[in-house]
Amino acid sequence: MRIFVLGAGATGSLLAQLLERQGHTVWCGDRDPERGRRFLGARSLIPIAKVNARNLRGIIRAARDAQMIVNASASVFNLIIMRAALHVRAHYIDLSSHLTKNPFKAEQFALEKRFVEKNRLALINTGAAPGLTNLLVKRAAESLDEVSAVQIRLYESMESEDPISQWSPEVSFDEAISNPRIYRDGKFSMGKRFAELEKFRFVEPIGVANVVLAAQDEVATLPYFIAMRNMDVKIGGNEFDRLRRWYKQGKLSKSRGIPRHRFPQTSSPRAIASLIRQGVLQNARFAAAVLVEGVKRGKKEDQRLLIRSDCTFPTLYQIRQQGRFTTPVAYATAHVAALFIKNFPSGLAGVLAPEQLPVEVRRAIIAGIRKHSVRVTHRTTSVKQSETFSE
Repeated sequence: MRIFVLGAGATGSLLAQLLERQGHTVWCGDRDPERGRRFLGARSLIPIAKVNARNLRGIIRAARDAQMIVNASASVFNLIIMRAALHVRAHYIDLSSHLTKNPFKAEQFALEKRFVEKNRLALINTGAAPGLTNLLVKRAAESLDEVSAVQIRLYESMESEDPISQWSPEVSFDEAISNPRIYRDGKFSMGKRFAELEKFRFVEPIGVANVVLAAQDEVATLPYFIAMRNMDVKIGGNEFDRLRRWYKQGKLSKSRGIPRHRFPQTSSPRAIASLIRQGVLQNARFAAAVLVEGVKRGKKEDQRLLIRSDCTFPTLYQIRQQGRFTTPVAYATAHVAALFIKNFPSGLAGVLAPEQLPVEVRRAIIAGIRKHSVRVTHRTTSVKQSETFSE
């Protein structure tokens, strides 16, 4: 397949390399090709052109021969890039939603009819979280006759003397100033930023960590396709703790924009290697837990079950052992997105969230991620009516 990847940062560059390894013809676009080349590496032969994601005509020119356009840039450009894909009659993939016009429904669905008319598929939110988390929620829901609650818990940490984010500065800042979306008693609402502090037990070696409500995209798709009563997403780890502290100190506000000294640019692989050699950056972790509670009906009696899935992604140290210098978040997002593309159901049309994919596609993606040093475990336990949902 001929694939154009727009956005050659930490995630997009690694994704482009993984797609090339799959046998696709790949080229990239970025507003700063020189910076993109640093992420791709001097040895990479993947072409990269100067493309502004705000410029529809520029995207169309760069992607005119593409069979698929991958948006690995900021989610604020989703609809522009989707229109470019429609113009060149290409399939479309992205990694997250922006949720500005409607905070409770992914904006990509606005182009559903146009993708059906063009007989092309737009597959949205195909990273690790959202993306893999959506698939795990759907997997658990299929084992139940009734879903009462869904919880997604994420952990991100950087063992570093200086602020080094695993996300781009724009994504981290947007996460810090955005109100989290929650789904309670069958209704959407906005929660308070960094609220509802909870102690959650992640799998070892992380263990117990504080988590708080966070603005995640899963809540903007899953309740539409899986009947449930409640859903929320919380994040923990030192990166999120830092954002929470700055917010409480009044150092973060939308009106003042991104304070660049607090949100540095994403480090290139060479810069990460240098930070490791200097001892500034020791290690980094990323993990996800998905908990789905509901009822399984039986002939004699109904059973209330809690189905938990845990994903532990390679640490920075383990990624280094593979010969790569990238963060666990970029590693996880790129590898999961590459699996969505490898198992892309091109015979379908419209705009689909991960949980809407056919069961065989979803199973193939979950099985495939285990081959990339990602540990995925599932556990089902019986829940008494009086027990609380969270651990």
